[in-house]
Amino acid sequence: MADKLLPWQACDEGVQLAVRLTPRGGKDAIEGVETLSDGRSVLKARVRAVPENGKANTALMKLVADACAVAPAQVTLASGATARVKNLRVQGDFDALARALARAAGLKR
Repeated sequence: MADKLLPWQACDEGVQLAVRLTPRGGKDAIEGVETLSDGRSVLKARVRAVPENGKANTALMKLVADACAVAPAQVTLASGATARVKNLRVQGDFDALARALARAAGLKR
């Protein structure tokens, strides 16, 4: 998969990541990469948490932190708090984070 089709890109602190979140999804999981109708690529994720009082967003940030092997405090919500498509920032080494995200999404890197 070409890098331009990946839902993450380098930013000052590490990685900026586009995620399509399904709350109340029955399990906490990253389920690959999806291309939206507008051509953007997003990481598909689902969490058991409900979308109330930021619970689903918190569960998503923990899920991404676990997948990237970083502390939850290193994952922040950059935009999309109430939207299905969210932008996260993960602090750390870009190459290591990109490899971890590719593994979590089931991509070969």
